[in-house]
Amino acid sequence: MKISLSWLRDYLRTDKPASEIARILTDAGLEVGAIESTGVAIPKVVAAQILESIQHPNADRLSVCKVDDGSGMPRQIVCGAKNYKVGDKVPLAQPGAVMPGDFKIKVGKLRGVESGGMMCSSKELGLGEGADGLLILSPETVIGTPLSELFPAEEVFEIEITPNRPDWLGHLGVAREAAAFGCGELIASASVLPATKEDASVALIAAPEAASFYSIRRIDGVKVGPSPEWLRKRLESVGLRSINNIVDVTNFVMFETAQPLHAFDAGQIDGALTIRFANEGESFTALDGKEHKLSANDPVIADAKGAQAVAGVTGGAASGVSETTTSVLLESAVFTPTVIRRSSRTLGISTDSSYRFERGVDTLGALAASARASSLIVEIAGGTPALELIVAGSLPAARVVPLRGDRVRSLLGITIDDAAIAALLAKLGLKKVTGEAVLGFEIPSWRNDLTREVDLIEEVARLYGINSIESKFSGIPSPSSDADRAYDFARGLRRRLSGGGFHEARSGTLTGSRDQASYATGGVVAVRNPMGEEHSTLRASLIPGLLEAVSRNLRHGAEAIRLFEIGKVYRQEQPEESTRLGLVMTGRTAPENWRGELERSVDLFDLKGVIARLGNPIDPITFRSTTHTFLPLALEILVGGKPAGILGVLSPAATREVMVGGHQGQIVVAELDLAALQGSVGTGFSKDPKRFGAIPKFPAVRRDLALLLDATNPYSLIEQTALGAKEELLTGIAPFDIFSDPEGVKVPLGKKSLAVALTFQHADRTLTTEEVNEAVSRIITRLRESAGAEIRG
Repeated sequence: MKISLSWLRDYLRTDKPASEIARILTDAGLEVGAIESTGVAIPKVVAAQILESIQHPNADRLSVCKVDDGSGMPRQIVCGAKNYKVGDKVPLAQPGAVMPGDFKIKVGKLRGVESGGMMCSSKELGLGEGADGLLILSPETVIGTPLSELFPAEEVFEIEITPNRPDWLGHLGVAREAAAFGCGELIASASVLPATKEDASVALIAAPEAASFYSIRRIDGVKVGPSPEWLRKRLESVGLRSINNIVDVTNFVMFETAQPLHAFDAGQIDGALTIRFANEGESFTALDGKEHKLSANDPVIADAKGAQAVAGVTGGAASGVSETTTSVLLESAVFTPTVIRRSSRTLGISTDSSYRFERGVDTLGALAASARASSLIVEIAGGTPALELIVAGSLPAARVVPLRGDRVRSLLGITIDDAAIAALLAKLGLKKVTGEAVLGFEIPSWRNDLTREVDLIEEVARLYGINSIESKFSGIPSPSSDADRAYDFARGLRRRLSGGGFHEARSGTLTGSRDQASYATGGVVAVRNPMGEEHSTLRASLIPGLLEAVSRNLRHGAEAIRLFEIGKVYRQEQPEESTRLGLVMTGRTAPENWRGELERSVDLFDLKGVIARLGNPIDPITFRSTTHTFLPLALEILVGGKPAGILGVLSPAATREVMVGGHQGQIVVAELDLAALQGSVGTGFSKDPKRFGAIPKFPAVRRDLALLLDATNPYSLIEQTALGAKEELLTGIAPFDIFSDPEGVKVPLGKKSLAVALTFQHADRTLTTEEVNEAVSRIITRLRESAGAEIRG
């Protein structure tokens, strides 16, 4: 929303600079996002009059003009615009002028004819879009006047308007707020309201759910033409172009009061103007010439011939004001915001009027806005207004909201008496109407957002000054709950995975049954009234959503993808709802480097290592082989010895569905229960020395073993056997080599060689060779007896 500072000063007597006004408004909640400077400050651009215009001899679309720029010597200008006539006064950029965009004006030739400058449009001068063609200046403009004097620099606020404050959509409403917060004194001038009467032959509300009040005032004998300079400047300052004096007045009053108005050509109206809903499929041509098919949900202003306007949204071309108009019907109304919003969205038409009606207008301001516009039309277009305003519907009675002074003091924690509260609220136009026991305030019609006691308390806080209210500790800390601990755990898990190179993904809860059936561990929960097959079930697994994200990232050129998601899944078995962690990896472990070396593609063991590091060092996450339809290589994830999830490599067929653009490699996925992981690890990944132990002070000892065992025996059997020996000094076991010989020369057929590293350490002393050797011997004996492993010579 643009607010012109010079326009604002028409209603606000202040000597404060723009920056100070912007600061005060922002502190009050009316955020000023930017302060723009408008106007023309270009040297060598002056007002000139067109003396002669002839056709260019070598170009059908160009004209050759002679113009008087006040220098005493007419200039010859080649021009492509068509909206001027001889005698008009226009801006002329003389040779040497530098236009916006660093475009320098020089004497030159256009299609063989010399041109000594450029006649300018609004856009070329940086004044906005304006009408097509040249900017036509007022006939009273003195030839040779610099444009900087005609369009002086002006400051414009770009304001962020909250939906609950439609009164801020007019300069008068912003002035009221500025005055209430100490920016200056409000200059209020009440319009003289005409007498009103009901006349169903002129105005009628046939759809009361669409409008609560409607008024029409007839003005005869108007002369439609260009607007005076002051009016054009006002509109241009907020980004509007001038159309004609009648339409410009309605726009001016709208930006002044926030009350939209519309003027009908009275000669084109047949019968009463009636607010009704459109007939299904009824045709309507808007002011911009576009034809629309209306539905039964669209409110219209219609006469005997049909719809003449979409109520609150746009007027119709058939009854729009034109140069031939001599009488107008000035409309001012109060429409239902939800009805206008629905119609505007359905038709795809958004206007300054619909923007205001969607938020609600000043219910009593419709009369004042009509009187103000009528007065301005008579002033600049002549005419005689009807003595009476024809109305339909009714305006609401004043609303009174009770306010307890003790409640203000208790809620805000400030010391303030009832008189001071009333004085603060009076700045906003609220009137005290009740006795001393309980305060009550009559709410002004432009404050539709004030309906409850707490709303008034908020206004007291704003006026008192939020920064002036001392902070006080009045809450009682509550003990941590299971929900708090689960939230903290998930947040810590996100940090760890992000630090490990993963990016968080978010997928929808509603998904397709086909995708979910592939990975669901329980029955899929179907939606009773789905919007379509792709939203027919609640997700039973996070993996399908992650695979969609992988495919999308591959299409956008990603080479290595590491994604995770924490979210709820649903199934028919108990528990029906649970929170799970999903992970997916694909691509190379690192990009190509300048040496020409290529890193390998990720595999099952990369993601297995990531998951293992999420576990508790004392009770680590373990894995065991399992089978899965879509994961030919799969491991079951065990947390605390109990099944908690699945890890595996996607099947080639499923991989081809995900991979695009020639990408190669495996896709590794995993999903595990978050509650089980939290129960093992603990909230926040605590480093309590009592639980995990301190950092060892004494060195570790490593011993390597080369084992010969059956090729069918997995490494997990060796690890479980070694750890199951419960050797006090053994702190770790890790494989570092595996070898088999298909010819049976170096390693017998059906056997494999597995090399593992055993780590021994004591927290309080350095180990001796003898005690390490004894521990290794006991482990070898257990491996031989329980796992059938032999030591290779």
